[in-house]
Amino acid sequence: MRNLRRLLLGRRLASQETEQARISNPIALAVFSSDALSSVAYATQEIMASLAAAIPVGGAALAGAAGHAIFGWSIPVALGIAALLAILAVSYRQTILAYPGGGGAYVVAQENLGDIAGLTAGASLLIDYVLTVAVSASSGAAALTAALPALAGHNVSLTLLAIGFIALLNLRGLKESGGFFAIPTYGFLCSIFLVLGWGTLKVALGGGPAPAQVEAAAHQGVHLAGLSMAWVFMRAFSAGCTALTGVEAISNGTTAFRDPVGPNAAKTMMWMVALLGTMFLGITFLAHHYGVTYHHSPDPAVVAETLLSKLNKAILGDVSRGLPQAAYYVVQGFTFAILVVAANTAFVGFPRLAALQAQDGFLPRQFASQGDRLVFSNGIFILFFFSGLLVWLFHANTDILLPLYAAGVFIGFTLSQTGMVVHWRKVRGPHWRAKAAINGLGALTAFVVLVDIALTKFIHGAWIVILLVPALVVIHFNIRRHYVGVKSRLAASRTDAFLPTKHHALVLVNGIHKGVVQSLLYARLIAGDRVEALTVELGSEGERESPAIAKLRSDWTTYGMGVPLRVLPSPYRKVVEPILAEVDRIRDAEPELALTVILPEFITSKWWQQFLHNQSALRIKAALLVKPGVIVTSVPMHLPQ
Repeated sequence: MRNLRRLLLGRRLASQETEQARISNPIALAVFSSDALSSVAYATQEIMASLAAAIPVGGAALAGAAGHAIFGWSIPVALGIAALLAILAVSYRQTILAYPGGGGAYVVAQENLGDIAGLTAGASLLIDYVLTVAVSASSGAAALTAALPALAGHNVSLTLLAIGFIALLNLRGLKESGGFFAIPTYGFLCSIFLVLGWGTLKVALGGGPAPAQVEAAAHQGVHLAGLSMAWVFMRAFSAGCTALTGVEAISNGTTAFRDPVGPNAAKTMMWMVALLGTMFLGITFLAHHYGVTYHHSPDPAVVAETLLSKLNKAILGDVSRGLPQAAYYVVQGFTFAILVVAANTAFVGFPRLAALQAQDGFLPRQFASQGDRLVFSNGIFILFFFSGLLVWLFHANTDILLPLYAAGVFIGFTLSQTGMVVHWRKVRGPHWRAKAAINGLGALTAFVVLVDIALTKFIHGAWIVILLVPALVVIHFNIRRHYVGVKSRLAASRTDAFLPTKHHALVLVNGIHKGVVQSLLYARLIAGDRVEALTVELGSEGERESPAIAKLRSDWTTYGMGVPLRVLPSPYRKVVEPILAEVDRIRDAEPELALTVILPEFITSKWWQQFLHNQSALRIKAALLVKPGVIVTSVPMHLPQ
């Protein structure tokens, strides 16, 4: 087991090696930006799907026409989202420089707005990280099955394997896995920009599909005249805001950057935003020009071909042979790869955020413990479990998962930027009013989008996130209340220590072996003559003892060392209950007694052999540990190989 652990996770890292585990800007761009950059694979797709859903039944037959008037709205929607991206980029750049030690929404909101705001932001981000893993990996599986139809129907298995792979890489540590993540990220960037460049060149030279018939577009426009244009635009805008998920990742993970932390993280942030905005606008423009649209699959168990796959085919031409086929598979391959590693952003952010909350007492303290590779292993395991559960429940279908997305992100955006406004008002300094205005604009726009998402996506799944966030906040406060209560009770217990005047030892036995003899010797050592041995007789018939008990009594005269042996009857074949009843009887008879229960246990030579035994000692110990005034001791006997 130890060798397998070293093979999978690598050598252990000492605490002083933390500084060596920091990463350079190019690696950081791959590690922290893969989520945001990969969102272009489904952001335009969601805009088109939202617009397609607004087409009335009378226009459904022409829904695929390149010139359908409503699909032209994708351009202004994308421009609006790009403008919002620019505002958030400038706002978060200020956050990074103001909080170089980690300026995530939780830290900023808690420090400037209080615990409730901080925990609300933290809860929304924890939910968003789980959704990020599920959505990104599911989108990657969809990209793969679009290129390889033979794998269709296996999306859930492919997604779970991808999540497990990313979790394993993160358990190995950030620096070691960062180089691996750079390959898909930069491969995706190169392939997408090459395809977009080729598509733009064809458009400039007059290539691409012929314009749609004006009559068709006009006919569709008649059907749309009765729709609420504002509502359709709001729905498309909220759907496209999935492009902005992951923008805050760099501000959450600044401590992973090399010194100077703030400037390096800020530079990486601006590069990420520039690349994201260019790809998003390019894909949306070319999809509109080439008449590429997307409709959600009517069957939740069936995943439709992605818009990016359709766009690649439209730009590259006949992808059934030759160079276009090779280029198509390269683009789809890197799309699959970056969508899978995009889950890494969440695997970096979730454990760090959980560790911060655990240090503040709002999550179990286990989340603050670093493993062998200087990573927060418990957070990685929890994220793997819940994201995998979502994938299984929703069939790895992004059409169902994406409506849950983005609501939590914009809760964090709003609270973080509002917290920064308060921060500048407190610290002041040069140009503080201008800085506060920038963050105020970020908070206002984020809040407007949050309201848009809540209104347009509420019945499609956003209600789950909106209700789950306050529920998590309540849980956080209950955990904190528990820790504060335990601390106060432990402090008060120093003046109320129990001083027993007598000591009694019970040795639990079910046969004679070396471990029992050692337990009797130990009991004599700590309790002198006040030692008893107890055994449980399961389901005896009438007045006659079972052969096993008779054999034990016979052997006891030789090996019992003069310790009295008592047999506890158990007519209902229970082991734990008779022992608990006897312990209660002894404690009630002598409350001032210190009672030690000793359990002889044998330890098998192979770890897997332990599962072949019924683990009755574990059940007995678990039951006795909740008994006040009872000390439980195990005496192990290691079996030879």
